[in-house]
Amino acid sequence: MNYSKLDAKDYARESMRGIWAAALNPFNEDFSLNEAGLRANIRHWVDDLNIAGLFIAGKQGEFFSMSLEERKRTFEIAVEECDGRAGTIMSASDQNFDTVVELARHAQEIGADYVAVHAPVLHFITDPDETLYNYYKTLCDKVDIGIAMWSHPDSGYLMSPELCARIAELPNIVAIKYSVPREMYKRPTELAGDKIHVSTASEAEWLDNIIELGWKLYLCSSPPYLLQSKLDQRMNEYTRLAFEGRHDEARAVSRSLQPVRDAFKSCKPGGKPQAHSKYWQELLGQVGGPVRPPLLQLSEQERAAIRAAFEQSGLKV
Repeated sequence: MNYSKLDAKDYARESMRGIWAAALNPFNEDFSLNEAGLRANIRHWVDDLNIAGLFIAGKQGEFFSMSLEERKRTFEIAVEECDGRAGTIMSASDQNFDTVVELARHAQEIGADYVAVHAPVLHFITDPDETLYNYYKTLCDKVDIGIAMWSHPDSGYLMSPELCARIAELPNIVAIKYSVPREMYKRPTELAGDKIHVSTASEAEWLDNIIELGWKLYLCSSPPYLLQSKLDQRMNEYTRLAFEGRHDEARAVSRSLQPVRDAFKSCKPGGKPQAHSKYWQELLGQVGGPVRPPLLQLSEQERAAIRAAFEQSGLKV
């Protein structure tokens, strides 16, 4: 690590900035991990698309279908390929707390920058706040690496802004990926924005959040490498313009990207988000491949609809 536990917040405030993307994991036709494909994608994302950081082995990456050793291996590949040219945040999320600790320690040992840990599903608990505070505090006590909280409806509840601000006081809590409505994520920005980065996965809200909330971090989903190509980097462009205070220009560039957003959403079959994104990746020249069971593969009809939408998107490739 490039910082001590007590310096984690300051380090993250300076280095955890810009666009960070959640990596899809490519698999071979026999469902084994495609290590060469992952390496090629990372090099493209970092070298060609100038993505500032990568979120590895999260829900986009199908971590729930991967063994512990495979998850660790993807961490290692990302650290090797990024090699200081981009940041890394590793998903240590798991229902088993010992697994969370093991993954976080592995990330720390191999030189990853941060880990993200999803709030767990809780059983037989009606008031989760104290349990969740203790969950993150216990994890902070066991590792030195900077930790990003992650709250999403998948847990069966949402962490309150006040709880997020309380947990933000812990020394190595550096960020939160807060998958909630805008009025809700504005509150921890006000309460704890001087201590941690607050972010949400929605690309459609990123520009407004730079301009109106002063956000410096987009953490993270797949649009940075699905809505852009080596020849067409309008997301990077509007982000740069917004950071420079050129807000009208930034909004104009963002508006020009709307046909690409619309095309991507228009062909998305229900219940197959990773499969849809992986095929779109292939159309962009990246490595996609199948999803792992129990996820559903695309039908030929769905693939044809995605190809048609891609061709009409206006995205330059």
